[in-house]
Amino acid sequence: MTEKKTDSVRLQNIVQGFGQSAALMSAVELGVFTAIDAGADTVPDIAQAVDIHPVNAERLLTMLAAMQLLHIKQGRFTNADDVARFLVEGSPRYAGPWMLFNKPQWNDWGRLTQHLRAKELKVLGPIGDFTVDDARAYHQATYSIGMGAGRRFVRQVDLTGRKKILDLGGGSGAYCINAAKMYPEIIAVVFDLPVVAEVAREFIAENGVGDRVTAMGGDFTKDDFPSGADVVIMASNLPMYGPQMIGQIVQKAFDALDPGGEMHLIGETLFDDRVGPIGPAYWGLGQAIGETLGVAHSEADCIEYFTAAGFTDVVAVPFIEGALSRIYGIKPKA
Repeated sequence: MTEKKTDSVRLQNIVQGFGQSAALMSAVELGVFTAIDAGADTVPDIAQAVDIHPVNAERLLTMLAAMQLLHIKQGRFTNADDVARFLVEGSPRYAGPWMLFNKPQWNDWGRLTQHLRAKELKVLGPIGDFTVDDARAYHQATYSIGMGAGRRFVRQVDLTGRKKILDLGGGSGAYCINAAKMYPEIIAVVFDLPVVAEVAREFIAENGVGDRVTAMGGDFTKDDFPSGADVVIMASNLPMYGPQMIGQIVQKAFDALDPGGEMHLIGETLFDDRVGPIGPAYWGLGQAIGETLGVAHSEADCIEYFTAAGFTDVVAVPFIEGALSRIYGIKPKA
C-alpha cells in the first residue's frame, strides 16, 4: 500500500479562505439566498433577480455550492437548511447584518502582521471612541442575533423569583428585553457606554418594556456597578478583555450582587486544552486589529474567575453548541 504523501492542499484552502468570506458576504449583499427562496433557482433566473451578469452569477453560485451553502440538482439551486433559516430577508431570524458585521475590518485583517507588531495595547478598542451613530450602526447589525440569544437565555435559565437584572455591556438590551417580556415582575438595567446606552433606550422603547428596563451609561471596567441586582449577565464581550480585567469584572459583579444572586457569563470559549474551536480563537485574534489586551479564554479560565471571586456551584454549559458557553455561579447567602 502506497503511503499518501503530505501535500499543500490544506494550507492552500486555508490561505484562500478569504474567498469564501467574500462569496458569502456578496451573496448576502446581493440577496442571492432571498431570490432563491422566492423561486429563482437557475443561473439565468438568479442573475436576473439580483441584477448581475449571468457569468458572474455562475461563478458565485458555483462557489456557494462548493461551500455547501447551496444545493444543486439538475441545474436548479436550493438553499441549505441554515441558509434558509437565517439568510432569507423578511424572516424574523434574518441574520444578514450579522454576516456583514466584521466586513469593515476586511482591510485590517490584511494588515494583521502590522497590528501584531504593536507594542502598546489598550483595555478598550475602537468601540471606546464610538459616536451615537457608530453605536447605532453597530447594534443594528447585532440586534437580530442578540434577540435570538436573549430568547435562548430565557428558555435555558429559570428566572422565577428574581427581581432585578444587571446586564454588563448589554448593547441593544436584548437579554433584558426578553427577560422582561417573559417575567413581568423583573426589572433590568443595561449598563454600557453612554453612547450605547442611548441607542439601547431606542430598542427598549421599540419593544415596549421601557417601564421596567432602563439603560445606564458607564464603563463597567472602571465605574461602580448599580446595586440591588440578583442576576448579573455579561454576554458576547468576553474576548474583548484580558484575564486580569475579566477577573476584576467578575469580582465587581460578585460584590454588587445581592446574597443568593447569580451571574451568567456568556461568551466564545476555547476548549480547556486551548486547541479550538476556531470561533473563539478567531475572536481572540481579532482583538489584535483593535490593538487591545483582549484574548480568547477557555471554560476553565472562566470557572477560575468565578471561583476566585467567591461564587459557588460554578458550572460551564453549552449555550450554543460549538459557538458559545454559559458559565454561571451563585453568590452565597451568608
